[in-house]
Amino acid sequence: MKYSLFTVTFAGFWGQHRLTLEEAIDKTAELGFEGVEIMGKRPHLSPLDYSLEDCKRLREHLDQKGLKLAAIAGYTDFTGGMESAEVPFPEMQIAYVEALAQRAQILGGDLVRIFSSYERPGVAYTAQWQRTVNAIRECADRAGEYGVSVGIQNHHDIGADTKTLGEMLLQIDRPNVIPMYDCWSIHLRGEDIAQGVRTMAPKMRFTTVADYVVLPRTHYRAELVHYEELNPPAVFAVPMGEGELDYKTFFDELEKAGFDGWVSYEMCSTVRDGGELATLERYAKRFLEYMRNR
Repeated sequence: MKYSLFTVTFAGFWGQHRLTLEEAIDKTAELGFEGVEIMGKRPHLSPLDYSLEDCKRLREHLDQKGLKLAAIAGYTDFTGGMESAEVPFPEMQIAYVEALAQRAQILGGDLVRIFSSYERPGVAYTAQWQRTVNAIRECADRAGEYGVSVGIQNHHDIGADTKTLGEMLLQIDRPNVIPMYDCWSIHLRGEDIAQGVRTMAPKMRFTTVADYVVLPRTHYRAELVHYEELNPPAVFAVPMGEGELDYKTFFDELEKAGFDGWVSYEMCSTVRDGGELATLERYAKRFLEYMRNR
């Protein structure tokens, strides 16, 4: 397995210390990773800010630091704007994914991560499904012109479930569309981790890793002198190996299947110990220790 760090860790979205893309690349190399997953939006690699010529210079920077591009992470939601049929939201996102694929090729990579879609209330599920499938097909066809694959992370509503993601891949029917199947999603939703990995591992080249504690929430009802359980629970990111996710089973099953792809660590949520740079560095180092010693 190969280890990368996701630059969203240093984007500052959850109170973390913010670094520029170039600073995040430098920090990733300094921490001892062999690859970097680059966030494909501001404040990092937005196509609005990084031209193709800029990416050629960024490739030189990666080479100087001895880093490989594991993936560019796109941010998509193909059912967005379904209430505004006159606005070509899918076309905008397809163009965005194609722009990321161009940049991935220049940066020496061959993978763009996407999300599927959030499910919209009041809109037929089959319409949302078909819009998502059609958009990802076109993303794949356009990315393929640059030798780039499209990876669907099991994150958004449509396709988060393992069986549903498998059906989506079947219907998209493109050889360069792969599952970017993650343990944290299947754990939080209560799926069987071993069975899920056995299903998806033959097609996998990449997985994203973070460890969490899941905290029950309650609301005190004074009129009943009792507590009401609230759902869903709250989640906090913790150092690798200190959370509740069964990564032993996850990685054991991946190894049995012969997985030798990228394992990318992210701090993409509220971190238990705060967002200071020293904390982010400690968590990243802990991930590498965990993976090398597990």
